[in-house]
Amino acid sequence: MIDPDDKAFLTRLFEAAVTAADPKSALAKHLPDRPKGRTIVIGAGKGAAQMAAAFEDLWGDDIEGLVVTRYGYSCPTRHLPVLEAAHPVPDPAGLKASSALIETVSGLTSDDLVVALMCGGGSALLPAPPDDLTLEDEQALNKALLSSGAPISVMNAIRKHVSGVKGGRLAQAAFPAQVVSLVVSDVPGDDPSQVASGPTVPDELRLSDARQLIAAHNIQLPENIRLYLESAPEAPSPDDPDFANNTVHVIASAGLSLEAAADAARRDGITPVILSDAIEGEARDVGQVIAAISRETRMRNRPFTAPVVILSGGETSVTVRGDAGRGGRNSEFLLSFSGGIEGLAITALAADTDGIDGSEYNAGAFADGNSWSRLRAAGIDPQTMLGAHNAYTAFEALGDLFVPGPTGTNVNDFRAILIR
Repeated sequence: MIDPDDKAFLTRLFEAAVTAADPKSALAKHLPDRPKGRTIVIGAGKGAAQMAAAFEDLWGDDIEGLVVTRYGYSCPTRHLPVLEAAHPVPDPAGLKASSALIETVSGLTSDDLVVALMCGGGSALLPAPPDDLTLEDEQALNKALLSSGAPISVMNAIRKHVSGVKGGRLAQAAFPAQVVSLVVSDVPGDDPSQVASGPTVPDELRLSDARQLIAAHNIQLPENIRLYLESAPEAPSPDDPDFANNTVHVIASAGLSLEAAADAARRDGITPVILSDAIEGEARDVGQVIAAISRETRMRNRPFTAPVVILSGGETSVTVRGDAGRGGRNSEFLLSFSGGIEGLAITALAADTDGIDGSEYNAGAFADGNSWSRLRAAGIDPQTMLGAHNAYTAFEALGDLFVPGPTGTNVNDFRAILIR
């Protein structure tokens, strides 16, 4: 059994990280000037409803628009309807939401203001297949990308070229109104054009770049998507005049949240170190690397001196090999990590700050140096579980799932390794 005090400590750090990305306090620092005309608020992502509610409180009643979020992630709003759709694989409700957002920003004037509230999860929530492609094609694309193991930046470079909304196209539909994008970043490096595949923020990547990335990462695309990309139109460019009056602000990020967690650790008398807020790579490989750092610290007091809590963020990936069990990138990281610290007095939490790891209901899990031996004692082979991408099932058997529920924000993964 994991030490309850260690679990409580790590939970406090997670809560501090999430609180630092609170939509209301983040939005209050970046409110735009009021326009002569209408104020239209749109948004997409797993924290879009909470962002909309916070914006209503800060702005007042003179607004209209709508936002879309994942099923079960809504919250009460006064003026801005909240639509719900599927994540991580799009569904017909997302298709309707995309159409509704385009209609909402169409026909505006230069006196009008569009405030775009964007956060992680928007890519799946806003399917808009172009030309003769269908929702089924976009669903197949998302499944292929999610199982490819490619970094999120690569996935988004492809997604934006197979969309009528992403890659700045939603902002283009709002022209000549000014668009102010307020972004909660869940991507390594905090590039706002990568969040939700940038519906209101174009980037420099061209179609040729997307093709090169597909080849470099050996991504097996559905045939309809592959054929479409042979002659697809270019995505909007940032230097297009349609975007000249638009502004973009990253209002919350993994880096700011890790700093808040570090402050919370200091208040508890534990020295924090932040490895990085932009760690990418295969979840199980990252788990082994951070396990090696933790093991070295515990046994030799290098590169850090115990007691210490090692913090990191970013977004790992999972390349699905064969039939996958139940899991997510944070639980897979943690199952791999716990094998690398077996027998040592180390406790860890890995969780997604939006409250959901993959497609399950947990944010992540806790683990310690006894997790693998406890699994074996329960008749479960941890290596087999890891190979089958079945980390959720493993931690469920141990009673070590971390289930905070939807947090209302999303600044990517949170990892905290406590070495007493």
